[in-house]
Amino acid sequence: MSNDANSVEASNTDDNNPEAERDVTAEAMAEATEAIAGSESDDSVQQESASDSTASGSSELDTVQAERDQYIDKFQRSVAELENFRRRVQREAELAARYSSLPLIRDLLPALDNIARTIQAAEQTGKIDDLIQGLQMIVAQVDQVFVSHSAKPIPAVGETFDPNLHEALQQIPTNEHPPMTIIQELERGYSMHDRVIRPTKVLVACALPDESAEAPSE
Repeated sequence: MSNDANSVEASNTDDNNPEAERDVTAEAMAEATEAIAGSESDDSVQQESASDSTASGSSELDTVQAERDQYIDKFQRSVAELENFRRRVQREAELAARYSSLPLIRDLLPALDNIARTIQAAEQTGKIDDLIQGLQMIVAQVDQVFVSHSAKPIPAVGETFDPNLHEALQQIPTNEHPPMTIIQELERGYSMHDRVIRPTKVLVACALPDESAEAPSE
């Protein structure tokens, strides 16, 4: 009987405490609300973080694309400038080759004028000596023009024959000069720096024949 009485009393106690039940329900709802709010807050933070990351990535991409466009523009400008430079150099080279003889011809014109004046004076006076002197002056003038263009006469008379500089047209037996000595210049040669324009044509001394060797034996 005692146990049944206690059970009934406990049941009556629970039935008689509706406030306790309401407190438990309120606490459970509060905890659920906080959990939902926390979840929503985390989702919001994640969305904001993703949005910031996307915006940052887009900004960096725009910067890289702008730099790329600048480099492409500089490259295209450089290619155009190089092509213009190449064309200008080619045009200047063609003009230089076309008119390369112009300075030499300009420098030779005074000598040509002097030749005409010398011939005219010789025709009027009939003096051969004046003609020869005038021609000698013109030859010296032409040589000076050649020197100004780095072309120099190749020394000949009195020099030892050099096959790199001279062309021997004949050997002259003589005892007045050592063998292989140039004794006469027939056509003057010229050189430019270390290159021979044309060799000097010369006559070269050689030893006299041995008379004892040529004499018939008795």
